[in-house]
Amino acid sequence: MAEKCESEKASSSSPNLICPLCLDIFVEATILTSCGHTFCRRCLKEYDLTHQDLDHMVCPLCREITKLSDNRVDDLRLNVSINGCVDDYHAKRGGMNAVLEMRQKCTSCKSQKDAVSFCRTCTFYMCEKCLHSHQQLVVIFGDHKIVSIDDVIEGKVSIGNLFEKCSIHKQENKDMFCDDCKFHVCQKCVLVGHKAHEIKNQVDFEQELRRKVEDLAQRCADKKTELEKNIQNIEIQRHEVHTAVQTLLDDVKQAYSIKAKQLEKNLRNLTEQLNALKRSFNDNLNVLKSKDRQRIKSICSSITLVDNGRLGHLETDTLSAHILLCKELDSMLKEATDHTSAEAIKKKAQEKRFKPADDTRLDLGSISEYTYHPSTATLKKKSQEKMFKPADDTCLDLGSISGSDPKMEVIQCVDLREAIHGMARYSHSSVAIGYGWTARGIGIIDSNGGKQWYRNRPFSDMKCYDLVLKRDGTFCMSTASTSEAYIYSHIGFRKATIHVRDNGHFLKVNRSPSDEIIITNCGNLVYIYDPTGSTLKHTVQTKHRTWQASTTRTGLIVTSSCLDDPSVVTVYGRDGNAGESLQAPRGVYLYAAVDEQDRVYVASVDMDNSSVVIRLYDLDGVNLKERVEFHPLDMESEGYHCNECYVDSLSTDMLAFACNKKLYFIKVSL
Repeated sequence: MAEKCESEKASSSSPNLICPLCLDIFVEATILTSCGHTFCRRCLKEYDLTHQDLDHMVCPLCREITKLSDNRVDDLRLNVSINGCVDDYHAKRGGMNAVLEMRQKCTSCKSQKDAVSFCRTCTFYMCEKCLHSHQQLVVIFGDHKIVSIDDVIEGKVSIGNLFEKCSIHKQENKDMFCDDCKFHVCQKCVLVGHKAHEIKNQVDFEQELRRKVEDLAQRCADKKTELEKNIQNIEIQRHEVHTAVQTLLDDVKQAYSIKAKQLEKNLRNLTEQLNALKRSFNDNLNVLKSKDRQRIKSICSSITLVDNGRLGHLETDTLSAHILLCKELDSMLKEATDHTSAEAIKKKAQEKRFKPADDTRLDLGSISEYTYHPSTATLKKKSQEKMFKPADDTCLDLGSISGSDPKMEVIQCVDLREAIHGMARYSHSSVAIGYGWTARGIGIIDSNGGKQWYRNRPFSDMKCYDLVLKRDGTFCMSTASTSEAYIYSHIGFRKATIHVRDNGHFLKVNRSPSDEIIITNCGNLVYIYDPTGSTLKHTVQTKHRTWQASTTRTGLIVTSSCLDDPSVVTVYGRDGNAGESLQAPRGVYLYAAVDEQDRVYVASVDMDNSSVVIRLYDLDGVNLKERVEFHPLDMESEGYHCNECYVDSLSTDMLAFACNKKLYFIKVSL
């Protein structure tokens, strides 16, 4: 009787020592602090391998969340009670996997021999003798299902919970599974509390579960094979990537070699020109030196003839000759010595200076005059005619020697479909035009007069009130809305919507050199958004209604209040500090653009006289310092309107100016 109680105690307690994940006796039972459920530490580590991107662990049983530290599972507490019970169980049973390793005894007879099989129908373990009897009595046991005990131990066949009794109906086996409640029940429980539930018998449930597990195992194997093949493919692609990058690197090196040779050639040419200047200076100095030496020789010869001790005994003719020599010598001595010409040549050479190129320019620099000295007035004109002209951004050279007269020239005039709403730089020699009246969409026009339309929808039928092309090739555009602008990919896919806080006039858009988005709405604020358009980073309060705004590389904001009369251009810092405004006479409207070197071009448009004058300004803090006023441009007049004019810098020597239905490409020479 005591043996029976001990056996029942072990049988009832051993399931409490089984890990829910590996279905084996606990090894280093570890507790999840949030819910108290316990698992093997190694099982939790394997479970955690698939959740390394999380800072917590979700309990596999109840889905409660347990926060994890840097050491993850290793910092979770061991379940001391469970581990103690496991140690006791192993001590009594003598094996680390006692539940599976312990040989079951026959329960069909009293022999206590090792069981060799199990009858699913009778739910008894059988020794060899009982198995033989079971097989002989075909009339009684013919339809019974018998499985090998070795298959049970190895896990090939599961006997499930057939021996577990219902806690409510003590005599009934829990041989049914409620799929709704997710636990085992007996037949009486089904009738009492699970009538409307989906019920499965234990065998069907185990077979279905095993099929699911086998399917998952097969899918895992297939996925593993797929991933291993993909890893191999990744390595193949890595090799291709390295090859492609190396090809690019070779191309870059080749391009550098070509450009370096061009620079070296330009350097040689410039050096030859400077050496020619040096030879010219030397020749001029040698001429001066030769003249002075010739004068010394003449003076010495004359004084030798004149200074003679026998002068008192000269006859009349000889005396006359010596008197003439004395007069000539006296004239030579009275002739002024040229002390200034050599000094002038020296100063002319010293006034040549090397001006380093701007950071945005790939060249060595330029040669220009340093200052002007009144003592070299005679050389001023000639020296000023020899100046170094910086290379174009599109031309990789040092420059050339040319005249220095700043000028502008209209190189192309293009008729537009209608009065434009917006214009933006598209490349060094082309612009994007926004139409918003009858002809909708975006047109691309180059300095050769070539035209093309953006045919991708929605560009082809969109009212475009302003636009700017970002460095990544996307467009930022304003349409009919007075509170929203949009970012589109080059194929017309809308990537983001920019919500402007205050409604006003149609939005005007621009971008900074760092691709921040600049928005104005003819109010007293300039809005600065991050490149994605999702965050309003900053606003700048302006003193005048702002129609257009541009930014410099240093973050200064150049605003045009071209709808007001008088029209003004003002420079602001990010802190809102403003410089002195440029103010136009009434009837004249100002439009500003910033070029790649932070120089500011301001177009003055006289609406009444249909004339345009462009001036170039340098920035002095937040003030504008006039550098050049170009001659009035020769432009056709169709009547200007103050909100239909735009000026933009395409490169350091190219401007685009649009007014009403005309677009002009302007070449700048400084």
